[in-house]
Amino acid sequence: MQAWIDHLLLGVQAVFQVSEGFSLLGIELPITLLMVFGGFLVGIVVGSTPGLAGPMAMAISLPLLISIFGYHESALLPVFGFLIGIMKGATVGGAVPAILFNTPGTPDAYMTTLDGYPMAQRGQADRALRVAHLSSASGDTFSDIVLIVSAPFLAILVERYLDFPEKTALLILSMTFIAAVIGKSAGKGLVSVGLGLLAAFIGTGEDFMPRLTFGTEALAQGFSVASAVLGVLIVGEVFKSLQDLRTDGVKSTKTLTAKKKPADNRLSRSLIKRLAPYIARSALIGTAIGALPGVGSTLAATLGYTTAKAYSKKNANKKNTAAYTEFGQGAPEGIAATEAANSSVSGANLIPVLSLGIPGNAAAVFLILAADSIGGFNPGPSVFRFSEGSINPELVIAFGLFTIMMLANVLNWIIGGRVMRAMGVMVRIPKHYLLPIILLLTLTAIYIQETRLVAVWITIGFGFLGYFMRRIEMSPLPFVIAFILGGRLEETARQAFSSTGGDPWFLLSSNTSSVLMAAAFIIILVSVRWRR
Repeated sequence: MQAWIDHLLLGVQAVFQVSEGFSLLGIELPITLLMVFGGFLVGIVVGSTPGLAGPMAMAISLPLLISIFGYHESALLPVFGFLIGIMKGATVGGAVPAILFNTPGTPDAYMTTLDGYPMAQRGQADRALRVAHLSSASGDTFSDIVLIVSAPFLAILVERYLDFPEKTALLILSMTFIAAVIGKSAGKGLVSVGLGLLAAFIGTGEDFMPRLTFGTEALAQGFSVASAVLGVLIVGEVFKSLQDLRTDGVKSTKTLTAKKKPADNRLSRSLIKRLAPYIARSALIGTAIGALPGVGSTLAATLGYTTAKAYSKKNANKKNTAAYTEFGQGAPEGIAATEAANSSVSGANLIPVLSLGIPGNAAAVFLILAADSIGGFNPGPSVFRFSEGSINPELVIAFGLFTIMMLANVLNWIIGGRVMRAMGVMVRIPKHYLLPIILLLTLTAIYIQETRLVAVWITIGFGFLGYFMRRIEMSPLPFVIAFILGGRLEETARQAFSSTGGDPWFLLSSNTSSVLMAAAFIIILVSVRWRR
């Protein structure tokens, strides 16, 4: 127990450590704390702008941050601080355009528009934003607490009871699950995973000669994670959005008809008490869904909203009263349920990252990418491994990461609401101005990190791949996760093959690995039958 406390104190100390060269009015400040604050503000601005999202800002920021802080282990916490700040801020800011202008910036914000915009039309926009902030901050904080409590124990269980064959089967199960639940077709999800593994294996491996290069020097070096991930996720989305603008035309931004505000838009104690059950229920739903790799906040928002709607009708029927606002017509409970559900996904999505090394969503992808690029921290079960009398630097980083997340939550509670209510102006920025800027910043960030022009062309090539995947309704996220896990899957499979004495059936060499492989097969069958 004392060893855990020592690592915890070292992690907290690392976050608040004062860095020379960063001072305000002559007072030196912790650089990590400043990065969390800056990332949080950027995240709210990005989340409040339709067409942008937290992963976009994280993708653009990561190469720039690495070029500033370098590849030293001391850069990990400042970079993590800025990225987590963006993730937290974007989660809060996403409700702004949905409530004020009926414009959901992301799919999970659509449910917020159902009750948020009617409230804004009645002159209760400020109250709707306050409800969204309260619910979002509550759900996010709850999921972070669950992450901090559960991730170490899950990692210890995995490390203690799973050997190489079981770990290989677990990676296969994770990618299969992601392929099955994301998108409209399990078959397309599997194809996306296959393409990601194929791209990961080009020019890499443990052999002396590069693979699948066709004698091309550019392919012999393999594809960098930054080029592939940013190309498929960000550049591909920009290409598709530009094509949509060309097809649909540039539409004018919606405006909100000004109405006289009520005398008091603050949240009363009675209203908070009325919203508390909806927030708590949706926080549980979002956390449970977020802990599953690949299951995004859209499903959490939908389930949170529909569950709250059913509970509201049942509760009203019990009391034989109609003295409640119908969902979809400006009910604060609808906003609370949606925002608590989609916000509680963000912290829980890091449970599989820290305990298994498996990214659960796009934001987690960039945290893993930051760790891989800088070095000194390998998300997975080994993070929480230590022996008495010795210090595990990765565990110190993990506790520093937990401290950063709680600091971001404190910022959310203190200033998040005021900042998000001031960001309504961001929705008026035309999308056809933003997209070229995003494309230019992304390609510039790639060149700054790799200083090779070929890396820019590779990124554009993956961008076209991401564009075509979206056009045929194939989700790019399974591709990205398979690309990131491809090297680890091959390494674990080689170790499992060797440890079982060259057994070609090593995936079925134990009851646990057999069960995991059977579960992967069953998930595909169930997904196909359910979609039919």
